[in-house]
Amino acid sequence: MPLSSLNSEQLSAATAPMGNNLIIASAGTGKTSTIVGRIGQLLHNGVDPSKILLLTFTNKAAGEMLARVGRYFDSSIVKKIESGTFHAVSYRWLKEMNANITLKQPSELKTLFRSVYEKRHIQRLNLDTDAFSATYLYEQYSLYQNASLDGFDVWFLEKYPDHKMLIDIYMNIIDEFEETKNRYAFVSFNDLLLKMREHLLEHGRDLTEVLVDEYQDTNTLQSALIDSMNPKSLFCVGDYDQSIYAFNGANIQNIATFGKRYSNATVFTLDKNYRSSASILSLANRVIERNERIYPKKLVVTKTGKNQAPKLLHYNELFDQYQSIARTIKQTYTPINDIAVIFRNNASADGIEASLRELGIPSKRKGGNSFFEAKEVKFLLDICALLINPKDMMAFIHIFEYGKGIGSALAKEMFECFVHFGENNLFMGLMHPRVFNLPKLNPNKNLQLGLFDDDTEIGSITRFAHININERIRSHPILKHPKLTGEGLEFFVMFHEFIQSINNVKQPKTLLIKLIASPLYKYVVNILATQRGKLKSGEIDEDKKALAKERIARKARLLSDLASHYKETRRFVNAMLLGGNELSEGDGVNLLSIHASKGLEFTEVYVIDLMDGRFPNTKLMGKGGSLEEERRLFYVAVTRAKERLYLSFAKYDKVKKLDFRPSPFLVEAGLVKG
Repeated sequence: MPLSSLNSEQLSAATAPMGNNLIIASAGTGKTSTIVGRIGQLLHNGVDPSKILLLTFTNKAAGEMLARVGRYFDSSIVKKIESGTFHAVSYRWLKEMNANITLKQPSELKTLFRSVYEKRHIQRLNLDTDAFSATYLYEQYSLYQNASLDGFDVWFLEKYPDHKMLIDIYMNIIDEFEETKNRYAFVSFNDLLLKMREHLLEHGRDLTEVLVDEYQDTNTLQSALIDSMNPKSLFCVGDYDQSIYAFNGANIQNIATFGKRYSNATVFTLDKNYRSSASILSLANRVIERNERIYPKKLVVTKTGKNQAPKLLHYNELFDQYQSIARTIKQTYTPINDIAVIFRNNASADGIEASLRELGIPSKRKGGNSFFEAKEVKFLLDICALLINPKDMMAFIHIFEYGKGIGSALAKEMFECFVHFGENNLFMGLMHPRVFNLPKLNPNKNLQLGLFDDDTEIGSITRFAHININERIRSHPILKHPKLTGEGLEFFVMFHEFIQSINNVKQPKTLLIKLIASPLYKYVVNILATQRGKLKSGEIDEDKKALAKERIARKARLLSDLASHYKETRRFVNAMLLGGNELSEGDGVNLLSIHASKGLEFTEVYVIDLMDGRFPNTKLMGKGGSLEEERRLFYVAVTRAKERLYLSFAKYDKVKKLDFRPSPFLVEAGLVKG
């Protein structure tokens, strides 16, 4: 039986009488073992496995728990247990009832919503309040479905009273949107829960016990769905100090009011922490105790042995922080897979990822896209790579694919042309061609036909007579290429002018500064920012586009900062492109957003950028967040550490010319003076 490995508190919870049971399971106290023990207890007592429901926030979590149950019970029994996420279970049950539904992804439903929205021409109305965009209104409607059981108009006007004059139009859009969905049997993920709740309220379902993992992350709709199941017994496990999904509709009141909402509720507390050292837990508790204590709890440390106090790392400059932490990681004896760098904002991760790469330390990033996978960074590095190795055809193709009318096939032909014009020297052929006839790119073609892969004739340079270019460019033989368009020529001219501008530039930092300021890079940035600002309708959201440009600029500045440590472009490119490749795939320092770190643990943890404004994130707090939730995020971050915890902050950002003050959480932890 899985009960044999439980401590007294876990055992007491796992063997609790049938009823309404809430288990407060703080970080590292063994909640999974308790849930597994509870399921084992139910099966041991003869409960029909098909009448047990395990609700989790990932299907993986449910699978892992049942796999542990399967060590003690026959698989034929375990597979009868209902399990999965709220959405997966609801979808499965609705399909079992032969419900006529077609699940649609959010992107598809946003397109449908926008088609309804745009018929109203709201933006043309001459009102004092600007109407919300279709995308934002859809997102608010989706959030409402998770967060409230009242009407949308009531919920919405509490948040946005200045939109009262628009609420009838908004409601009309939503009504038509829902009517259209019903006509075609389209359902969203929220609809799965709404339809399942509606069915259960009318028909019920015979369930002996419902177990809910991560109960603190449930939203109002999920809580209502649980109630509609009306099981004979309820077993909810969670920790109010780890409720960090308010932005996604999670309602901390679900766990806070459990004892009031359910008759004869029993609250159990798991108080033995098996993960972190005494000093780490002490620091975490000093901070989290500033939040309201919903249920009393006091953690007991079980770890013995060496106890290293959390260490404060402070730096004068932001980027110095990232580089110093990377050097510290380089010197540690902790295996890299057991090290985590945890961040509140994705911009923080770019700096540490780049600094680790510079030292040849591999990393794995979760909760944000890799800095080196960003297209704007790849473009800059492709330019550098081509400059140090003119035979790098793939770098050339990646660069020229950004030119309008230039695809990969034409880019390859252009590369071969320049090499031909320069007598095997790419940049000679680009800047000072020695050969002016076009090359034979397909030797199997009749020599009397065109020299390219198709049978078109050589293009006439006169077709570009209307384009304002200097004579040097106008006489370049690449203009004879029949597939080159005016837009493609524009890109070639910008590339040509950039190459001309960096004559005798040796330092990679200077090279990048010139490249970032060039019309060539600005052209690419505009393409990328436009793509990222584009809505499904094809319209460009100018605010999203501007934000994309700001983020692109930040990454470019970071890469140029990295380059300042190198005198040779070759060494810089090698460090950026080859760092860490010698290790097997999957190894590396874990770079994690706080949300992505939840449920994980590591021997050595670095929580970075602990500056007021960044963490706590005042920008997000101003959009509906709270200091209490930011404090819970801090608690989650630091309790990922088992043995060594480092907290870092910087005093100044030289790029943005910003001064920083330490995070108030460092003050609350007693590491700095207020």
